[in-house]
Amino acid sequence: MFPLIFLFLQNMNKGVLYLFPCTLSGGEPGQVIPVPVLEKLRTVRIFVVEDERSARRFLSAAGLKGNISTLVFYELNEHSCRNVVDEYVKILLDGNDVGIISEAGLPAVADPGAWLVAAAHEHDIDVVPFTGPSSLMLALMASGMNGQNFSFEGYLPVDSGARKAALSALESDSLRNGRTKIFIETPYRNDKLMEDILRVCRADTMICVAADLTLPSQFVKSMSVEKWRGNKFSIGKRPCVFLLQAERRQSRSF
Repeated sequence: MFPLIFLFLQNMNKGVLYLFPCTLSGGEPGQVIPVPVLEKLRTVRIFVVEDERSARRFLSAAGLKGNISTLVFYELNEHSCRNVVDEYVKILLDGNDVGIISEAGLPAVADPGAWLVAAAHEHDIDVVPFTGPSSLMLALMASGMNGQNFSFEGYLPVDSGARKAALSALESDSLRNGRTKIFIETPYRNDKLMEDILRVCRADTMICVAADLTLPSQFVKSMSVEKWRGNKFSIGKRPCVFLLQAERRQSRSF
């Protein structure tokens, strides 16, 4: 009993790490983020973000316009030294609540915010995730592909040769295990990635392109490689999720 009470008292003196969702590509936060989440967001004064300027824009749109100057921002991105995480943990250990906001969607998923989340767990700091838009899950939902067996592969190699080899490996694994493969790309390389997909993959492999999710310009289409090859289509420099499934039909056992 006493150790449990001691642990409870310890946690009372620590801040809470909140994981706040962000809009995927701009737009109105109230259209994609639940009202209770936005209400909690407005009570936090310290944020760890990927980019301060975009975080300020999002928070202003989320209802904090006019109060941005009262907030404190710390950056955590791919250019950050891992040592800064220790500094941010100390802020939490001193009793301050902190919110993490990524550039788009859910924090700590394909996002450097995961470093701080891991460190928070190491120091027994409470971590509270909130509901919001996930481009990966929205794309999977809309793809019609296997939602029981899937894997997120992140970014594929930049070099075209290495990227083609990676695509072949993903297709082979999908064919062998019936697994949907989900991956993403920097927007200005979307069309190059699609070109390599159409060169490398089997004609009957299914490909889903999910771009501009949650926006009025949203585009989601699943077709075989053969059909994509006959389709004159450019994704352009839009946020996009790609899905691959090397079997025409998934199992219907739910």
